Amino acid sequence: MQARRVLITGAGSGLGLALAQRYAGAGCVVACVDLIAERAHEAAASLPGEGHLAFTADVGSDASMDALHAELSQIWPRIDVLINNAGIASGGSLIDTTDEEWQRLLNINLMGVVRGCRLFLPSMIDHGRGQIINTASFAGLAGAPYIMSYGVSKAAVVALSEQLRAEVAGEGVRVSVVCPAFFQTNLLQNFHGDSRMRSTAAKMMERSDDTLDSVADKVFADAERGRFLILPTRNEPMRWRLKRWLPEFYFNKVRKLGARPPGK
Repeated sequence: MQARRVLITGAGSGLGLALAQRYAGAGCVVACVDLIAERAHEAAASLPGEGHLAFTADVGSDASMDALHAELSQIWPRIDVLINNAGIASGGSLIDTTDEEWQRLLNINLMGVVRGCRLFLPSMIDHGRGQIINTASFAGLAGAPYIMSYGVSKAAVVALSEQLRAEVAGEGVRVSVVCPAFFQTNLLQNFHGDSRMRSTAAKMMERSDDTLDSVADKVFADAERGRFLILPTRNEPMRWRLKRWLPEFYFNKVRKLGARPPGK
């Protein structure tokens, strides 16, 4: 039987690398894509098994993603699993968020997912099977203050995933969206925006009981089961239920977070 072919963006570190390890450990061949060539090659070389590939690409660039698709298509006729994982973080209020930050966050976090789906979905539909896993964030569900451009970009990924799931339901293609809260990873390396929010986010990551391994294990297991909404950090399933079932109670909790800007 042909090993499943898995493409992961942002695979050079953090959750992307952890997922690459799990898919490779399950007998898949993995194409590790990262903005930094050295990280992509190190990631591919570190995986168990043979046949793994390394590519350098910028999910924020049409030309770069087109080149990735063209190059990979010469090696693999199609992919079985696409994990749109690459993204960047930001923080700040609406009035403090610049146009440049909005454009950067939406281009990478949202349009990076759109580019991946538009390029690699057609072959899945042609073959009648495949899976797309989009990494969003609980920030895209939470409605929390002071993460304006980041939260909106991730909420857009959730909406895109919901709509795509409905579009391809009859095509044999499964869709999942991953919405973790804070856990120990390297997301803040590319942080943009309010430095106070960066400090607050770093502290919340340090205090989190969720680890990179526990999150990756949950994402992999739920994706393999075909679950759509994956909440891999331990407190978020209950928070999501509170928002759905007791929206005003939830909002009052969130409003307290917005009473004073972080760090003041």
